[in-house]
Amino acid sequence: MTREGGRGGEGRANGRGGEGRVNGRGEKPRGEERRDDGRRADGRTPDEIRSVTIETGVSRYAEGSALIVQGETRVLCTVSIEDKVPPFLKGTGTGWVTAEYGMLPRATHTRSPREAARGKQGGRTMEIQRLIGRALRSVVDLTAFGERTFTLDCDVLQADGGTRCASITGACVALAVAFAKVSDQHFLRKWPIRETVAGVSIGRHEGRALLDLCYEEDSSAEVDCNLVGTASGRFVEIQGTAEKEPFSKDDLDELLRLGNGGLASLFAIQRAAIDPVVASLRLSENVFRREV
Repeated sequence: MTREGGRGGEGRANGRGGEGRVNGRGEKPRGEERRDDGRRADGRTPDEIRSVTIETGVSRYAEGSALIVQGETRVLCTVSIEDKVPPFLKGTGTGWVTAEYGMLPRATHTRSPREAARGKQGGRTMEIQRLIGRALRSVVDLTAFGERTFTLDCDVLQADGGTRCASITGACVALAVAFAKVSDQHFLRKWPIRETVAGVSIGRHEGRALLDLCYEEDSSAEVDCNLVGTASGRFVEIQGTAEKEPFSKDDLDELLRLGNGGLASLFAIQRAAIDPVVASLRLSENVFRREV
């Protein structure tokens, strides 16, 4: 399915093939308490990610864009390209990938003032946008597009846990779309993305290890972690905090096992969103499949 008015190949793809949305699982109604059958309040098993869709071509003007919906979390990721680099890269022939992150005032249960109105960014915002930039740069060959800067803007439209992880997952898709769309401008020396990168939350809640925590679980978790990894199985970042009591190495190993399973699902969803865009622009299928 192609978005009306969008560039060929952009739109909503189904991770299982065919037309439709990219789905990790069917949406289930959220409950209020822990269920007696061992499932979580929203009906998921402990090792199950939320419903995930990634729609490309959602912004008319951005070089690349993707809207990721993960459960009730929604993040709009857009790419802008500038023919300049930070001062420390001038004259090196190397480009740069960076990111900015923000939340709409009413993305959460109560309104938060815009950071622009306060005159400065908060520490959490700066930490997250640096994480997104690091994650993307870890899988991009910065020498492939000359002295240009690709800026990812990740704007949280609605937050229900895992916004930084969803931002990384969606931003990677938006960046791939941007590279595909400028492939005919002849400044790409080769396909810049070596592999895809994604993020997922993991943690312990009420004594159980859980994958992809929603807000209710995250806000009262005993252990809160974020896992950022690549499609080849390597890690970019592991963030983990004991909110109450320290956790053991066995606990960490269990969380990493859950996280790896969640990342595998996200990589498949990313590819289902990216592939139609690449195919529509008649880029080399073999090169794309080898390098992304």
